[in-house]
Amino acid sequence: MEFVNTLVNFFIQSAYADSSVAPSAATTAQQPGFNGFPLIVMVGIFILYMYFIVLRPQNKRAKEQRALLGNLTKGDEVVTAGGILGKIVKVNDNYAVIALADNVEITIQKSSIVNALPKGTLKSI
Repeated sequence: MEFVNTLVNFFIQSAYADSSVAPSAATTAQQPGFNGFPLIVMVGIFILYMYFIVLRPQNKRAKEQRALLGNLTKGDEVVTAGGILGKIVKVNDNYAVIALADNVEITIQKSSIVNALPKGTLKSI
């Protein structure tokens, strides 16, 4: 029962009625006061956690993807989001033409390219 009372007192602050008689020094020392500093520290730690665990890696991946798409040139070997491997034949602002085999070419959006392969990878597969 004492544990329950302690737990309840932790989450729910006691409300004291206003009285014309000032409480004694002993009573004043026992009354819990609100200290907001631990709350501010916890919120700050939470914000830092969210930045380093979620936002920073996501921004880093997006930056790497933009750099990959910006550096695509004719002759690069790439992998699409659907797992298709091919060699870039032609590139423009939003689309790329990829050769899958002799006389087999497809046009895809550049944003669907997820990785660039080292030269000669397609011949070794």
